[in-house]
Amino acid sequence: MSILKKLMVTAALSAAMFVNAAYAENVKIALVVKSLGNGFFDAANKGAQEAAKELGGVDIIYTGPTKATAEAQIEVINSLIAQKVNAIAISANDADALVPALKKAMDRGITVISWDSGVAPEGRELHLNPSDTNLIGETIIKLAADYLPEGGDVAILSASSTATNQNAWIDAAKKVLPEKFPKINLVATVYGDDDSAKSTDEAKGLLKSYPNLKAIIAPTTVGVVAAAQVVTDANLIGKVNVTGLALPSEFKKFIDNGASQAVALWNPIDLGYSAVYLAHDLAVKKEEAKPGATLSIGRVGKVTLDDTNSAAMAPPYKFDKSNIEEFSKIY
Repeated sequence: MSILKKLMVTAALSAAMFVNAAYAENVKIALVVKSLGNGFFDAANKGAQEAAKELGGVDIIYTGPTKATAEAQIEVINSLIAQKVNAIAISANDADALVPALKKAMDRGITVISWDSGVAPEGRELHLNPSDTNLIGETIIKLAADYLPEGGDVAILSASSTATNQNAWIDAAKKVLPEKFPKINLVATVYGDDDSAKSTDEAKGLLKSYPNLKAIIAPTTVGVVAAAQVVTDANLIGKVNVTGLALPSEFKKFIDNGASQAVALWNPIDLGYSAVYLAHDLAVKKEEAKPGATLSIGRVGKVTLDDTNSAAMAPPYKFDKSNIEEFSKIY
């Protein structure tokens, strides 16, 4: 064999080894959450790990800031770009502020989707809502109204003022009030930033500012626990009902002690699972995210994208004394 042929064979073998090594590497999907130490997102990570195991060849990087701010998430995104991950699936603290960093990621060939709390369309390929926005908005008001036959004053304790999902749900809730819940008077909306201490202070402030308050609605798993604890500590059980979106495992004691009559939530395990499934298929199978496209979310089913490349996973589920025990053992 001539030297030239030997060099060609060596080069071909080297190229083949390089390609095989590239395919041998696991796909890296970053599940970026609003903040770490949040039970909702910990449950979503459980689902993400389930999806990774099912899909095979996938490594999940579960990450997020310690404080739920856009600035902190931007630092996380830049770090993931440097790590050359294959995909980023993010629950956003701010719909617009993250766009430049996420566009940078996409320019580097990284698949970007948002889930739970969305990013503006120019900063992601698709967005997965946990449920239909209007349905969630109506549900959180109905959870209060069902236990207030005579109506009364209610207040909302939200997460951050820039949280895309929270703001959309609250807007939807306000729209249905006049027609469907005319006896319910929404007196205030305050923000606890998904921080337990601040949410506690905001709940105390609501009770002080509105002595006739009948219910606190918290569409955030952090805020709803904080508000229920405040009502419990203030000996207001039976006078002020706390409701909203809650993890059964975290909230069971407040259903049991009567601080809350009922709450709702979708399955965060399924949400994390579905987000990873979508990110994987876009990054690896090169599925196209476009209006009207129907995409698989594995065992959860399928979703169809709307004209903003958004889709809803499933309707929220109500938890009360009849079923909280059962579901608290699941998530």
